[in-house]
Amino acid sequence: MSKKYLVITGGSRGIGLATAKLFLEQEFQVINLSRNLCPLTDVVNIQVDLAAKGFEENLKQELLPKLENSERVILVHNAARLDKDNVENIQANNLRDILEINMVAPTILNQIVMPKMSKGSAIIYVGSTLSEKAVPGAFSYVTSKHAAVGLMRATCQDLIDRGIHTACVCPGFTDTPMLRNHLNHDETIIEQIKTMNAQNRLIEASEIAQTIYFAATNPVINGAILHANMGQKER
Repeated sequence: MSKKYLVITGGSRGIGLATAKLFLEQEFQVINLSRNLCPLTDVVNIQVDLAAKGFEENLKQELLPKLENSERVILVHNAARLDKDNVENIQANNLRDILEINMVAPTILNQIVMPKMSKGSAIIYVGSTLSEKAVPGAFSYVTSKHAAVGLMRATCQDLIDRGIHTACVCPGFTDTPMLRNHLNHDETIIEQIKTMNAQNRLIEASEIAQTIYFAATNPVINGAILHANMGQKER
């Protein structure tokens, strides 16, 4: 049995599901951490609410024994929440929940998993084009995705002598349930969005999965922000 492990948050759909599938194909054992189950039969699911205070206590008991004989661990922080909000109407409790998922949970998971990470392991943050830009009506998402870059850069410096590398993969408009739900499945808006990059289409989740795999297996990009947006047009 392979001793290479992928631990991924939000692996039940979209980019997370595509990433889990790709790593399985590359003979990794895959562990999904999310509220919903990953539908792939070879994935080990640990159901957890990353916004819940104290989630780590039960998670440690379930996750760490599964990594006992690991030789290499890839930790991908993929789970995220995308709300429609702005600087005037954002509710403090909603912002706290989103920051718990997008910032606090990755920090806690790093602390749980890092003792099992040997040289050649990696921590990959999934950011967004909005990690370095902003659009109206996505206050909490823009804020938390900017923070993902800060988490990655700080991680890089803190682990500089550990042989564990990190990067932040920043997808553009990707054809996922989260994006379509955010757009209310409005095909007119979706068609407009397709024109916002050089390829005039939505990115496939599998393409982002390939970018994540590249980042996870190539330590030369340690500390890098990888924009995977097909050349997004500037507004």
